[in-house]
Amino acid sequence: MQALSERLDALLAGATLRRVDLLGFSSLKTYDPTPESLKDHRLMSVGRRAKYLVWEFEQGARIVLHLSQAGRLDLEQPAKTTRPRGSAVRFVFTFLQNDGDGPNIGVLVREYGTQRKASWWVLAPGDEGPLLGLGPEPGSDAFAHVIRTSDSKRRLTTDLRDQHIVSGIGRGWGDDILHRAKLSPFASLHSLNPERREALLLAVNDVLDAALQMERTRAGGLSEAKLSGRFTVHGRAGEPCPTPCGDTLRRVSFESYEMTYCPTCQTGGRELADRRLSRLLK
Repeated sequence: MQALSERLDALLAGATLRRVDLLGFSSLKTYDPTPESLKDHRLMSVGRRAKYLVWEFEQGARIVLHLSQAGRLDLEQPAKTTRPRGSAVRFVFTFLQNDGDGPNIGVLVREYGTQRKASWWVLAPGDEGPLLGLGPEPGSDAFAHVIRTSDSKRRLTTDLRDQHIVSGIGRGWGDDILHRAKLSPFASLHSLNPERREALLLAVNDVLDAALQMERTRAGGLSEAKLSGRFTVHGRAGEPCPTPCGDTLRRVSFESYEMTYCPTCQTGGRELADRRLSRLLK
């Protein structure tokens, strides 16, 4: 999301919003202000908070966009009028020129699969909307304080995914971080000594820094149906561990997602129970 926000800012900052095509009515989570109220307003910047893209308009109004797991963003030059399957919304911008509007640019939000979880909000000045209550970002002193002092007894994989505890990581990078730190995803912050907490902080910084550098080489939006190829561990169950330790990556499947880990590197050789599979075997 950080790299995507940088590309969008470079492409669109200073452009004027000409229209908003609402293509999936469940995606819009606010009714006041209306999307139409931003027509002809200039976009000042595109930034990021946690997993949200934050579009700052003149006079302080904002659009906040969350792509969720299967949401993708296509850049259209010029903007299209089609309605591809899974479409949620299309924002159409243009740059004002001396002789009128320049070429328009479309930003299409759509989703793959059957679930429709991509969401967006139109926020009045001073309204934080879904950004309210988000946890500290990796790299901040507040984030480091949480990792060093928290007595949470929840699983590490749960805390790293909880955007109200720490924000901006999620399940994919969380798997890679815990693998880099050689920590069991079922361990807790409460169980970690100071050395292991520092190893976790170092892994967070290293993995996310490398990920950002990689994502900055990408052009355009996020149009691919699957993005799992960017991860070292996540989504690679059944493949050899990248250390290499000679073991094979395993998964634990939950209702709507899965977690990947290496038994040799992270759990002392113990294979974690896959509860969904266990239920099938009963």
